[in-house]
Amino acid sequence: MGQEKPQRKFFGLSQNVFVFGFVSMLTDFSSEVTVKILPLFLANALGVKPAIIGFIEGLAESTATILKWVFGWLSDRMKKRKWLAFSGYAISNVTKPLLYFVSSWPFAAFLRFADRTGKGVRSSPKDALLADSSEKKKLGRSFGYGRSMDTLGSVFGMLAAAGMIAASGSAAAMTLTRSIYQKLIIMVSIPAVLALPLIAAFVRENAPRTGNPRTLNLSLSGFDWRFKTFLIIIVIFTLGNSSDAFLMLKAQKAGLDIVQIFLMLAMWKGVTSALSIPAGILSDRIGRNRVIRAGWLVYALVYLGFGLATQGWQVWALYALYGVYYAMTDGVASALVADLVPQSEKRGTAFGLYNAAVGVSALPASVIAGILWQRINPSAPFIFGSILAFVAMIALTVLMRVSAGTNPTAVT
Repeated sequence: MGQEKPQRKFFGLSQNVFVFGFVSMLTDFSSEVTVKILPLFLANALGVKPAIIGFIEGLAESTATILKWVFGWLSDRMKKRKWLAFSGYAISNVTKPLLYFVSSWPFAAFLRFADRTGKGVRSSPKDALLADSSEKKKLGRSFGYGRSMDTLGSVFGMLAAAGMIAASGSAAAMTLTRSIYQKLIIMVSIPAVLALPLIAAFVRENAPRTGNPRTLNLSLSGFDWRFKTFLIIIVIFTLGNSSDAFLMLKAQKAGLDIVQIFLMLAMWKGVTSALSIPAGILSDRIGRNRVIRAGWLVYALVYLGFGLATQGWQVWALYALYGVYYAMTDGVASALVADLVPQSEKRGTAFGLYNAAVGVSALPASVIAGILWQRINPSAPFIFGSILAFVAMIALTVLMRVSAGTNPTAVT
């Protein structure tokens, strides 16, 4: 895969894949808590409206869109992936502690913008590095392991956050105050720093030695038609996949306090962590398309359930199923991109385009959700998302049938 000598193996995984799993775990201990508490802090402590929160969350995710594309291409152009990934992690890890000083939503939006800049710099080079460091027959296992480890970090982070909030008293459990928010930011900023030495010391460069793309591929020419079609389908799905901030607001509306919400989030991430590797292995055996479609069906049913839920126990059950959706789609979709673009010298650009397709849809998705929440009712965003998930699932089914026999491993 473009290496001078083979990497060491750990439990059947390459050294790069194995090490990046721990990098993801440490980073997500920090990232997931900061991402999840910010909407609650804005709503509870600063009184920010749902439409503004939707705008901030959508802007944060869309910020990385062009950067994921550009830096994916740049990693192909420079034939360097490791240090681009390192730089992206460094940007995010420096930004997170500054959330301690947030006192207005524009400042919060700026810091989320900066944090997602780091995400945009690192994501595509890292995914391309992992794909190039994996055996083709184990791509699902490799990406599943990565998703399992980063969600495991989320579990630890959520449990730590719940413990800190519970120790602060019953009043803190009902609403997220500024003082509790600041303590949480300090706590979760520490582990992320440890991720940088791991990358520097143990991740090995593994970029392509062939190809030399000089311009961004705006026309998508040179890519398989199935890859282009998959990007369109991803856009359809993502337009209904609004920020998880709305799920948390829904949980609070159903009567859950802050501690219960964080314990529920830990449960959700625990389900995802436990099932990500089995889902990846399953996709290696029966095909990515089938696993992704099943995951989207789960998502459609879960979002429909969120639209109808009124009780706290219902939200708990739906969050558990939400973890099943994530396990079946997150890592598997990345493995499918690697399948559809087997050329190492184009994978950075391909992952950039895939991430861009998701990111460019994130802002309108969250803005639409915020408007539906305020103008119609809090159930409307979830019913809308459920409908688009069904549409995307049908479209992916059609793609599978049209392309049957062309590449069974990647598409069926």
